Amino acid sequence: MHAEVIAVGTEMLLGEITDTNSQVISEGLAQLGIDVYYHSLVGDNEQRMTETITLAASRSDLVVISGGLGPTPDDLTKQVVAKYLHRQLVVDQEALAQITTFFAERHREMTPNNRIQAMYIEGAQSLPNYVGMAVGNYYQNPNGADFLLLPGPPQEMQTMFEQVAKPLLAKNYAGQQVLTSRLLRFYGIGEANLVTKLADLIDQQVNPTIAPYAKDNEVTLRLTASGSDEMTDQKLLDELETKIRARVGEYLYGYGEKNSLPAVVVQELTERGLTVSAAESLTGGGFQTAVTAIPGASNVFPGGFVTYAAEQKEAMLKIDEEVVEQYGVVSEQTAIAMAEHTRQIVGTDYAVSFTGAAGPDFLEGHPAGTVWLGLAGRDIQTQAKLYHFSYDRQHVRNSAIMAGFGLLQEALTTENFKH
Repeated sequence: MHAEVIAVGTEMLLGEITDTNSQVISEGLAQLGIDVYYHSLVGDNEQRMTETITLAASRSDLVVISGGLGPTPDDLTKQVVAKYLHRQLVVDQEALAQITTFFAERHREMTPNNRIQAMYIEGAQSLPNYVGMAVGNYYQNPNGADFLLLPGPPQEMQTMFEQVAKPLLAKNYAGQQVLTSRLLRFYGIGEANLVTKLADLIDQQVNPTIAPYAKDNEVTLRLTASGSDEMTDQKLLDELETKIRARVGEYLYGYGEKNSLPAVVVQELTERGLTVSAAESLTGGGFQTAVTAIPGASNVFPGGFVTYAAEQKEAMLKIDEEVVEQYGVVSEQTAIAMAEHTRQIVGTDYAVSFTGAAGPDFLEGHPAGTVWLGLAGRDIQTQAKLYHFSYDRQHVRNSAIMAGFGLLQEALTTENFKH
């Protein structure tokens, strides 16, 4: 079985907002074993919507549409689909009562157009909206493609899709192949190098499949297996991951969409009862911001420093001015001193330091992108590592921040830094 996902909204065509719904829908359909062959985006125009829906229905078994279910004149999805199906719109009395109560409790006037949100296509199943007003629609068409209509606001769409629509689709389309995905996250290796090391696995892929994606300062691999049940899929994924780990396992740091490198590092520190502090120059507090953005960071991060000017490295971190004068700000010695003094002052298990030239100009004769990172710890020998990042100033800063997490993660998981 295959489907097409349509996003409705002129604001997306104008670039005012991004269509995130289609990705969520496609991932959910894949989990049900329903292949998505096409994505479409159409504005709030009856003629163009009709053309898009007609084409989708001619080549797909299921058409999923998000957006256009609201009360305004440009919300046309239900009307257009109903007209295409030669059906009327009818009122979901329970939904209408909820909408009426909503306005009454807030002492607000309910205008006639709000009634549209409680309407659904005759012969369809009305889908409740737990976080909004517009009901969804699920129409099983005996003479063609089925239709699933979902609201446009992402929170409304995702709640309805996950809690109502997916269980309904799973029941009605039982027997489809089960698709199971696993996302592997890598740091410290580029996409080209990763793909080269896995070239034969990628070239020979059938089931599971391997899809590499290059992201900012990291690479991910999405492994997808297709089988009769999830247990079979997981076994196939385990076998493939074992082969991948044998070649590039040292770069694998985590799994899933939400397990970013900062989140993985904070979790590792938390589980081991360890703490970290930082002294930042060119990154201007970016590393500490990334740490504190993770829930539970207060357990591992008591504080740190932003010492942008050379004199503040001396004043705040108590670094001997002769170190900076002799070796310069952009140096191994300064990075080591920053890390060591920070750990001693704050009293943490680890401390990371950042110093270098973010650009666009040279600093102390060093080109933009020259960065030294220092790492100090209770049971490791303090040392610094030199990096050469490229592109613009912000990319250099972001790359340095990620490298800081990479350095700390390596210290937490390997013996490289032990005496």
